[in-house]
Amino acid sequence: MIAFTVNLDADTAAAKLSAAALAVPMGLVAHVNGQANAAKRGISVPADQILEIFRPDFAIQVWNAHKPAGIDIPLRIHLYDQDGRTHVAFRTAREVFAPYANPALDAIADTVDPIFIAILAALDPDKEH
Repeated sequence: MIAFTVNLDADTAAAKLSAAALAVPMGLVAHVNGQANAAKRGISVPADQILEIFRPDFAIQVWNAHKPAGIDIPLRIHLYDQDGRTHVAFRTAREVFAPYANPALDAIADTVDPIFIAILAALDPDKEH
């Protein structure tokens, strides 16, 4: 797992990641904003957001390689506030697909993982993730 902290609030980090995903280009499949959803119920919680990112052509490759692996896409970036810091967590495609022990999925991961590293770099371009 890639995990690090950033000197940004979760909303700013989510916006930067979303823009970076579209620029590479990948698709923002969903943005689950936990604190915004809790606020709708009158509950205040620390930031907790998940960005689901992928692209249809990669999804088709995953389905063709091993249909059951479809449950593991889109890939997710988790942003959360803990102790006043914004944390970022991401499981690489190689990690996500490892339980399938499928060379075709490994090849997809070899293509997809550098794209996600580029997306994560939008938060701290001077740091390798």
